Amino acid sequence: MPQDYYEVIGVSRDATEAEIKKAFYRKARELHPDVNKAPDAEERFKELSEAFDVLSDASKRSQYDRFGTVGNGSGYQYVDLSDLFGSGFGMGDIFSSFFGGTSYGRVSMRREGRDMGVGLKLSLEEVAVGIKKEIVYDRLAPCEACSGSGIGAGGQTVPCDHCHGSGRVISVQSTFLGEMQTQSICPECSGSGEKIDIPCPDCEGQGRLPDRQHVTIEVPKGIRDGQQLRLTGFGEAGLHGSRPGNLIVTVRIDDHERFEREGENLHTFVQISITQAALGANVNVEGIIPDETVEIDIPAGCQNGQRIRVRDRGLPRMHREQRGDLFAHVEVMIPKKLTSRQRELLEELALEFDDEVKEKRNPIQRIRDALS
Repeated sequence: MPQDYYEVIGVSRDATEAEIKKAFYRKARELHPDVNKAPDAEERFKELSEAFDVLSDASKRSQYDRFGTVGNGSGYQYVDLSDLFGSGFGMGDIFSSFFGGTSYGRVSMRREGRDMGVGLKLSLEEVAVGIKKEIVYDRLAPCEACSGSGIGAGGQTVPCDHCHGSGRVISVQSTFLGEMQTQSICPECSGSGEKIDIPCPDCEGQGRLPDRQHVTIEVPKGIRDGQQLRLTGFGEAGLHGSRPGNLIVTVRIDDHERFEREGENLHTFVQISITQAALGANVNVEGIIPDETVEIDIPAGCQNGQRIRVRDRGLPRMHREQRGDLFAHVEVMIPKKLTSRQRELLEELALEFDDEVKEKRNPIQRIRDALS
């Protein structure tokens, strides 16, 4: 049976969001495979990440509390980071980055935050009007306890005792050519020349912690598939308050059941009868803008496959008021069944055009035609 998510994280069912986060961070540091060598550490860490994924989101948590499970219909919108990293990049990978090093004892790591990428799916209707969308993603965010500095209560930055504040260390090796000196970045302070004497206990002196972010982005009208939007400072937080990375949002637009996009122009099909094709007609179709009706002027003598252009009824151009055009591709529908009166009228029309047509067949003749 699946474990209870509250039990996995170690909180009560009425725990606040802050209590859930704090308990998760504490257990994650204990169970992460980089620091815990127990055989089941990796599996327990995956269970912990799954529990946090549910309980840290209000809609998922509500569904879990009601039904004991979370399905696809929870309403939770998670956008993964596969566009930038090539595969799913979840809370486990963020903790791997978190444990990759600090300024006081582990392997050195970059100070500035990395850019992060998310994909955002839109419908063609949303492209036509522009929309605000909430993006949910995991990142290393500034630690709230120390305001991103990494310094604990009563602490301060002091010169690194390993490199004596230089940020560089010199090593000497003996070779057959003699002694060789090499200089490298100090692994204790990541080249900064400083250390924290009392690190923040929440983030272990890094100034950042894994967290789930909710960001609302304004998508402009007319945006194209594959275009990117940049949110400055919403990527990975920097070490000890260094410059954060950016969030790169790549737009993906779903196919539409009625319209095909070509730049700012739209293409659609419109079906008309043979009489409308011959005599001309005005046909109304639903536009891409909500509650918009587009009138298609069918000229007399319209042919099957003919393309009719309606100006300014396509998609809007980005950052401009103009719109593209709508192209209606005509499909002339030939009736498969006719009433006696309809056939009589068409036969009269055939005589007027001097067209040779099949003679009207009685039911027995039609059966014989079918059998032959």
